[in-house]
Amino acid sequence: MLSRLVEFSLSQRLFILLATLIVGGAGWYAYLGLPIDAFPDVSSTQVKIIMKAPGMTPEEVESRIAVPIEVEMLGIPKTKILRSVTKYGLVDVTIDFEDGTDIYWARQQVSERLGGLTESLPDGITGGMAPITTPLGEMFMFTVESSAGLSLAERRSLLDWVIRPALRTVPGVADVNALGGGRARLRGRARSAQNGRQRRDRNAAQGSDRRQQSQRWCGPAG
Repeated sequence: MLSRLVEFSLSQRLFILLATLIVGGAGWYAYLGLPIDAFPDVSSTQVKIIMKAPGMTPEEVESRIAVPIEVEMLGIPKTKILRSVTKYGLVDVTIDFEDGTDIYWARQQVSERLGGLTESLPDGITGGMAPITTPLGEMFMFTVESSAGLSLAERRSLLDWVIRPALRTVPGVADVNALGGGRARLRGRARSAQNGRQRRDRNAAQGSDRRQQSQRWCGPAG
């Protein structure tokens, strides 16, 4: 068998050379498109729900928030694991899907179930689905310091309107959350309907006076 293979290779030199070049080119093309990672992400598709319940104990969070969410998420196709962690004023619900499940399809299924449950949760509950992340993701914390003597409100405005939008454009950043600082508040005063009618009547009377004066000085139009 081996002697025949050697004999064929020697007699068909051009064919063997072309086959070697084709196989080598295909291997080089596959090598260029091969994703190389020191820590490859082998985790399954995962969707997290984080809800904040200020003032609630872990037992209250478990019974009034975590359990209703878990019951609502039961039955989602391709679900592999459903678990939750409750802490003081916080609940973290994690849903693992089967390997190969599209992350956007999974988030859509969770969003539809969660949307029908929001109204039945206690008042003051905030939160929702967490950004698209994996168990290999990392979290970084930083502070905004100022040598120019900026106040807490000015630093928070700088973070919200300058630093946060810039960081969200960095590839690989899922989300940027702001904590602390003094948030600027805008206050307005609404006029009552009666004051609004009085203002319109006054403007209409002033407009009528102006038209009469214009006709008196310039004559009737026509």
